[in-house]
Amino acid sequence: MDIMMPEMDGLTAMGEIRYNPRFAHLPIIALTAKAMASDRTRCLEAGAEDYVSKPIDVDKLVALCRVWLRQR
Repeated sequence: MDIMMPEMDGLTAMGEIRYNPRFAHLPIIALTAKAMASDRTRCLEAGAEDYVSKPIDVDKLVALCRVWLRQR
């Protein structure tokens, strides 16, 4: 989930996704260009399982996807 999306930011979108019981266990990894410590906390509180800052390390992102999908 990109946090800095136009129209609806990622934090709001994650809240909407988590509001729907069908998606309660959908893994969400937050992606953001910001690298502030509070951003990670805000993303996790909004419903993300994990957080990655840009520029994205593709290998790390794929590894995180594997971890979270395996747990589901």
